[in-house]
Amino acid sequence: MPDATSPLFAPSPPVELVAAHGVVRRDALRGAVLLHPTDFALYSGQRAAITGPSGSGKSVFLRTLALLDACDAGHVTWRGERIARSRIPAYRRRVAYIAQRPAMLDGTVEDNLRYPFTLKTYRDAHFDPDAAMRLAQAAGRGADFLDKLAGDLSGGEAQIAALVRVLQLAPDVLLLDEPTASLDLKYQIEIGALIERLHDEQGVSIILSTHDLRFAAQHCSELVLLSRGRVLASGAPADVLTPERVGELYDIDAAVAAPLVGR
Repeated sequence: MPDATSPLFAPSPPVELVAAHGVVRRDALRGAVLLHPTDFALYSGQRAAITGPSGSGKSVFLRTLALLDACDAGHVTWRGERIARSRIPAYRRRVAYIAQRPAMLDGTVEDNLRYPFTLKTYRDAHFDPDAAMRLAQAAGRGADFLDKLAGDLSGGEAQIAALVRVLQLAPDVLLLDEPTASLDLKYQIEIGALIERLHDEQGVSIILSTHDLRFAAQHCSELVLLSRGRVLASGAPADVLTPERVGELYDIDAAVAAPLVGR
């Protein structure tokens, strides 16, 4: 019988899931370039963060990967293949996008969680209130969360409801646009813990955009630093987030930037 060092026991190599190949985005009215030619690949089990100053192209990049906005050049692939227009709904089932300010429907949280199952793409699936409640509890919500009116939710609760609404559909990739923006520390910690749990227990691959450099370094193994629509650096957070680079990017002294990146 082969031992644990045998090639039979070697872990499977990571699989390329979503990839951008020279994608470019321009402002439709002004023609200004919002995202210069950009290459990027997310692999199975990976957690990546996109960070940079306001206006650097973080949301533009995520919306492009979600195929919510068409590329002006280049293309996006799923598992190495270009995505035909007819296959976009199926792609979005595998690659789910959550906006910075997710829209909530009138009614209760449960009404919002049931809504996706009324769509054609998910008519082969069924709402499971117990599974939804487990997801909500993993994010620190109580047993009454599904009964709350959507209009009464705080910003943090609305973010958690939107996450549960998507997570119950079991996507392979989650695109999170500023998931902790304007949230207090309590909700930042809860959302960070949910991201960790999704990765460790369910194998969800994640790309998130954030201004919070510490949050990015704590919860992601890969970081892409954008500046004016260009990739300034990418790699492990410790390599990308140097005080000198962050200081130059945000026009502050490197000594001031050091605590921001945990140095």
